[in-house]
Amino acid sequence: MKQYHNHSFPLLWIALLLVGSFSGLAQEDEVEVLPSESEYKEPVSKVWFNTYGNIRISKRLFWDAQTHFRFEETGSTPFIGQIAQIYNRHAIGYIYSKKFNVTLGGVVRVNFNTDPTSPDRNVVPEWRIWHQYQFAMPLATTMIYHRIRIEHRWTQGFADNSEYIFRNRWRYMFRMKVPLNSHKFQPKTIYVSPEAELIMQSGKAVVASPMEDLRLTTTLGYIVTPRLTFAAGLMYSQGQQLENGGIYKQSWTMRFHMYFSPDFRRVKNKLPEIHLDD
Repeated sequence: MKQYHNHSFPLLWIALLLVGSFSGLAQEDEVEVLPSESEYKEPVSKVWFNTYGNIRISKRLFWDAQTHFRFEETGSTPFIGQIAQIYNRHAIGYIYSKKFNVTLGGVVRVNFNTDPTSPDRNVVPEWRIWHQYQFAMPLATTMIYHRIRIEHRWTQGFADNSEYIFRNRWRYMFRMKVPLNSHKFQPKTIYVSPEAELIMQSGKAVVASPMEDLRLTTTLGYIVTPRLTFAAGLMYSQGQQLENGGIYKQSWTMRFHMYFSPDFRRVKNKLPEIHLDD
């Protein structure tokens, strides 16, 4: 019980930092654009193929290497559609304990123009700096995760000579991981993982659209070996459009994941105490 209280202090300080920072940024943008009425756009279908590599460097350090290929439907190509984004997210993580780790790194995202009628550019880059704080809480055979991720991003439109826009993203995710055919997470274990993530945004370009995304996901996973896991799931998301906070975009996304965690140290081959995933 003593260890649990010790880990509550970092969570409290991080929460206070987020609230204070977000409130300060909100005060800078006092001008609001009020839409005439709210509107929900028709849902768009997407398919994501994601890989997550957690490579142990030392007892406390690991390299977080992620690559995502994201497809989105178009008018001429329904369902899987065409490539919309390619992510390269990398970071160095620090394992403070079995129940808490932090990560700091950068992202290069390549955005593709999915509008076939657009006269603008087809590809533009996006840059991010991100840091993450993850807490793990075991409950009987279930694992519960609280993840706080903060991103500082520079985005650009597809039009020629578009200027970069700076925004901050404030993300909180609650996730459970429940084994279905075993009492613990080991090879040949099938597990279900429901999660909910709220993504807020702030910055001078964010006037009346602070809620960028709300994601609700259920994933089914299978542990192949102590170092390899596959998972797939369905995600529903909705969020405000940046240009008009009264317009809400929606999407249904099929997500396919591969988790690999090579460990080249001379230690016993075992499952990580914390599942360091997306």
